[in-house]
Order: sequence, then C-alpha cells, then structure tokens
Amino acid sequence: MAPRPADRLVIALAQLNPTVGDIAGNVEKARRARSEAAGEGADLVVYSELFLAGYPPEDLVLKPAFQSACREAVETLARETADGGPAMLIGAPWRENGKLYNAVALLEDGRISALRFKVDLPNYGVFDEKRVFAAGPMPGPISFRGVRIGAPICEDIWGPEPVECLAETGGEILIVPNGSPYRHGVVDERLNIAVARVKESGLPLIYVNQMGGQDELVFEGGSFALNADASLAAQMPNFRESVAVVVATRSDGGWKLEGPVVSLVEGDQADYTACMLGLREYVEKNGFKGVVLGLSGGIDSALCAALAVDALGAERVRCVMLPYRYTSQASLDDAAGIATALGVPYDTVPIAAPVEGFEAALAPLFAGTERGITEENLQSRARGTILMAISNKFGLMVVTTGNKSEMSTGYATLYGDMNGGFNPIKDLYKTEVFRLSRLRNGWKPVGALGPDGAVMPENVIVKPPTAELRDNQKDQDTLPPYEVLDEILLRLVEHEESVATIVAAGFDRDTVLRVDRMLNLAEYKRRQAAPGVKVTLRNFGRDRRYPIVNRFRDDGRPQKKDEAILAPVSANSMALDV
Repeated sequence: MAPRPADRLVIALAQLNPTVGDIAGNVEKARRARSEAAGEGADLVVYSELFLAGYPPEDLVLKPAFQSACREAVETLARETADGGPAMLIGAPWRENGKLYNAVALLEDGRISALRFKVDLPNYGVFDEKRVFAAGPMPGPISFRGVRIGAPICEDIWGPEPVECLAETGGEILIVPNGSPYRHGVVDERLNIAVARVKESGLPLIYVNQMGGQDELVFEGGSFALNADASLAAQMPNFRESVAVVVATRSDGGWKLEGPVVSLVEGDQADYTACMLGLREYVEKNGFKGVVLGLSGGIDSALCAALAVDALGAERVRCVMLPYRYTSQASLDDAAGIATALGVPYDTVPIAAPVEGFEAALAPLFAGTERGITEENLQSRARGTILMAISNKFGLMVVTTGNKSEMSTGYATLYGDMNGGFNPIKDLYKTEVFRLSRLRNGWKPVGALGPDGAVMPENVIVKPPTAELRDNQKDQDTLPPYEVLDEILLRLVEHEESVATIVAAGFDRDTVLRVDRMLNLAEYKRRQAAPGVKVTLRNFGRDRRYPIVNRFRDDGRPQKKDEAILAPVSANSMALDV
C-alpha cells in the first residue's frame, strides 16, 4: 500500500546569487542553503533556474565539458540527499537523447527522482534560449511525498498552456524556478502573470527568483508565494540573498501557504539599488581590486562615484580630476566636495601637457584648418588615456560615466569619455540621473557601504550640464532640453514609436527628426561602449540589436539610392564625437 500523502510540507525558498560557470561555488551555495533549511525543518529546498550553471550561461552551455560538469554536480548533490535531510529541486542544463534542455531536477533519498524540462524558451529582449536549448514536452506533475507538484520553469508561466497541462494532470502546488532580471515595472508584471495562472488553475504558486548580477543583468530576487485565491502568502526581500520557509498545509479546500512577508524596495530606490548591485557584482565576480573614474564635478560622474562607493566602499574607489583650461573653478570645487563627502582618494592630473603635445604633433598636418570638434576630442581622449594608464598601473577597472541620453545621441567621445570597463548609469536617461542624485542625497540603500547623508553638493544637481570642452559650452547647445529629449528617446528606444506617432503626441517634428537621426548615427559608437546595468525595458546591448549600416529613414521621404544614413562626421553632423 502506498504511504498516505503528506498533509503538510515545509518548503524552503533559496533566493541565492550563483555565478555563471562557477559550478563548484554554486554547489557550495546550494549545500549551505540546504543546511540552513534543514535547521528550519524543511522537507524541500527550491533553487532558481539553472542554478548550478548560473543564469544566463549563454553559449557556455554548449560546451560538452560544461554540460558534463553540471551533470556531475547534480549527481553529487543527489547522492548527498541520502543523509535524511531536505530534498532539493534544483536547476541545471541537462543533455538527454542528443538534446540539451533547461531542466529542473528533484533530488531525494540519494537519487535523481524526477526531471522536468522547460517548454517555452524565451527568444526576445535579453533572452536567447532557442539558440542553445531544445524545448521540452508539456510537463506533468512530480510526486513528492505523495503530493503532486508542478514545476514550470520561468517563461512556462507567462503563457497558460504548461500550467493548464499541470492542473489537468493532477497538480496540487506550483513551484516555479526563475531567472527573471530586473527592469522598470517587472515586479508588477510578474505578479500579474502569477495571479493569472493561479486563477486559471486554482492552484497555489511559489515563485523562486535568482538574486545577483551577471554582466548587464541584475536579478533582484523578490521571490513570493500566492494562495489559490491569489492572496499573497509570502514575500521575500529584493536585492538580498535569503532563505525563507513557506509552510504548505492541506485542508478540505486544498493547499494553503504561509510564510514571511516583507516590504520591497521600489521605484527610484529600486533603480539605484540595481545600479549599485550591478556594479558591485561586475567588479567582484571579475576579480578587480577596485575602480577608478574621472570626477569632473558634473552630475553623471558624481552619481557614478556615489554608486561605486556604495557598492565597494570608499577604500576601493579612486577619483581623478583631469582639468584643462576650460574647466571652471566651480567644477574643481564641486569635484573636491564630492570626493570629500564620499571619503574617496582624490587626485588631480592636469591634461594641458598631453593635449598641447598632441596639438603640436598634429600642427603640420592640420595647417590651414579651423579649430573645432577635433581639438575638443583631444581633451577627452587625453583623459581617457590617463585613466586607462591608472587602471593598468594599479589594477583598477575604469568606470565610464555616460548616461543613456548621451549613449542614444552619440554625445560622447570614442576612446575618450567612453573608455572603461563598466558603466553603472548606461541605462539611465539624464533626467533619471538628476532624480537618482537627489534621491541619494536624502536616502541610502540597505547594504550600501557609503556614508549617510548628502554625498554631492547641491550645485552639482542644479547647474546646467556641460562637457567643458570649449568656452561657455552647455549640453543644450547641441541637444534639445533633456526633459524633451528623454521623452522622445523613451518613445523611440523603449517603445519603437514612429516619428509620425511621436509628432502626433505633440512633439515638434523637426526636433523628433533630429533626435531620430542622432539615434541612428550613433549606433557605431554604442557597439564599442562598455557594458552597463539594465534597468529599462530596452537597454543598449542585449535588448536592442540594430545594424550599424542602416539606410531606413522614418521621416516620410523616400531614401535616395546614393544617400547613406551614416553621413561623414562633420561640423553639421549630429554624430559628432563630443
């Protein structure tokens, strides 16, 4: 006679920070979480999607040696469950019958008792799973202690079919391992999707999400559980590793879940925390000693410095002022004030000698030409060279400080201010940079290593932005006002709206056409930009892959056969290197 199914299950949600490719390290994390869960009386520990490989593994997962190492890790952990401790529901790549799957394995009683494969492979935005995985068959429930558990993997709950199949084949509780990255609005989207699946199936749902950073992506965790009536049964913190226990109890009305409920970091605070965490993870997981950045006295470098100190601590951040004759006293004072407020090492390296040396070397070649953008760019490139030399000498990664408005319009210098290994504000528009700077002056995220209180002078926030590459220069000599520019860019980049649609919404047609042209012209620069934290719907990089050579025009006029969209860079071109 089969044993009576359990009426009570204690399920531990392991919201952890795996590292892609560090299989041994991920195994140790899994073990520690299992030990913690055992102390809480857990029957089962649930881990996030592809936990043992780290997510997303991209083409690394195609290496046979990597696949074998992941399989060995699953088999090792399976044997360890013979100790009578909690079972494990853990994600890993799995090759079977010549196909590679995104899999979840139930490990109990010293063996792999069940495997389930991801059905819906996302192939949009940052996801590219159809390149590397085969789609699994529609899943049936897994029997664990007589309870029929459905284990749809991440994208499998974004459409109704896999959950419908699980419900129709006797599923009682849904447990969903996820690798869902952070961006604006995704928390509400996830919850709405989960609520829809619960209402359709009538089953309670446990959602376990990864935490941590991987290249451009930040996974904020925020795991949760819903009862069959869609009420919130548990909510774990976001942006923190955590193990929490959810108790599932059977009654005549089905299963009821109960666990801890904590508040989430939301809105601008979540964006700031994501940028901080993304920078910390990139530096730590790549083994850098610390970072160096140019501190100009402007708001972008000020916010990057604050993020770096919050992420790493002041002792691992080095700031350098690189003044030239156009650098104002106000900028010198503001940069010094930022460094003092943050408590960071601060150096001044004047760039007059290298800039004038370049000009002298080029003078014979440039004889008879007018001074202009070329000479301005020599300043930026001299600064970039000096920062890279400091990086090489002291083993520090250069943080680059361009915002999304600049990345969109090409308002940046290749091999100059675009030099660097990582950009924490790459996906923040200029208006968001202002907003987050004000936020940080009155708030500090949990886990931040920087000082309390204001970290940048008010003047940094209120003064008109300038690159200070010529006398009396202001950003809005070249760009539309940021309040207008950013709204147009949001529509062009995030929502792919046409010029006609944006104009119909009330924007000046010439301004929209100008911004659209700048966006197209700057693609070649973005291909050479450092990676940076994703926080918007579509970041430059994994989300938005545009051709550099591109003859399409969205201005209502026909494209002439001999008219290239990438016009030569000149004084009249908005592809200027500034």
